[in-house]
Amino acid sequence: MRLVIQRVKEAAVQVAGEEISRIGCGLLVLVGVQEGDGEKDVAFSAEKIAGLRVFEDEQEKMNLSVKDTGGELLLVSQFTLLGDVRKGKRPSFSAAEQPAPADALYVSLCAALEERGLRVGRGVFGAHMEVSLVNDGPVTIMVDSRRLF
Repeated sequence: MRLVIQRVKEAAVQVAGEEISRIGCGLLVLVGVQEGDGEKDVAFSAEKIAGLRVFEDEQEKMNLSVKDTGGELLLVSQFTLLGDVRKGKRPSFSAAEQPAPADALYVSLCAALEERGLRVGRGVFGAHMEVSLVNDGPVTIMVDSRRLF
């Protein structure tokens, strides 16, 4: 599971001109599900998202997690995170999981974060979405359940 996690002051998702989800201060998480991902990847990713200390404490050090701050999450599925551009100029998405199992793992990740007491906004799996955000910092972290960057 490949994630791009951005600390935001706010973020929203629109589908067909209609806003379907909005959060205030928290994390926008773009989620790419790789072929072969499973519940182990969901558990790893949920733990990383919930525990990632990217919010400042009273000494202005990044020491607090989204849960510590009472922040919100917005998870958006994005298979293009698995795009491979090592050959040619057109990305190959052969590493991305098929839609049905990818959607199930995306839903499982959202549920795992809600079980940790976090408020989770969602995009619409497979839809053309417009995502807006105010990146705070900017702070952007990449996480891959199979390797570190």
